Amino acid sequence: MSIHPDVAVLLDLVPADFAGGEQIDWAAAEVALGTKLPSDYKTLLDTYGVGDIGELVILPPLPSGVPGWEGCHIQGMTDGLRRLWEEDAGVPDVMLGADAVLPWGSGMNANEMAWLMNDPDPDRWPVIAWSRHHAWGESPWALFDCSMVQFITRMMLGQFDACPLGDESLWKRTDTFVSWREQHRRLRAGLDPFTGEPDPYPVAEDWP
Repeated sequence: MSIHPDVAVLLDLVPADFAGGEQIDWAAAEVALGTKLPSDYKTLLDTYGVGDIGELVILPPLPSGVPGWEGCHIQGMTDGLRRLWEEDAGVPDVMLGADAVLPWGSGMNANEMAWLMNDPDPDRWPVIAWSRHHAWGESPWALFDCSMVQFITRMMLGQFDACPLGDESLWKRTDTFVSWREQHRRLRAGLDPFTGEPDPYPVAEDWP
């Protein structure tokens, strides 16, 4: 089966060595969310599974079932992100309400990433991002005319005029993808969840 071309570019930068192997029921997920989802996003999760690229959390559509991450998913984080859109008046000059915002990424020192659902075709949705750290008087929201996988790869390759987020951990650099299942296994084994090295501060034995 052919892979989405944007995901193929990402695989060259971030191998799927620690993929999670989830089999997401996309039809059921889209019914639960009340919308179709972009094809690059679905291919990314089908390829890598559910997990993080460095500190970038790629949100699954619904709860993953991995202990410790039960509330980290699109359905669970939509209301909070839409409140931020309302509080900050969204991207300047974008006249769409909060119901047009759907999250797909989080983390990286309190940055949030989402789609702006401004087209019936989800493959045409641009990325919007909210940054906790921004210049005084500037909106914390910004719009990027690209897909979510393109946003990730362009950030890593430095193909924006400036870092698109208030955190530079993936700006002009890459990191490793580690699925939540692999992170959970490492934590239970007393290892650092991202590096796999022995953790000097392992989790408590009663951690789920």
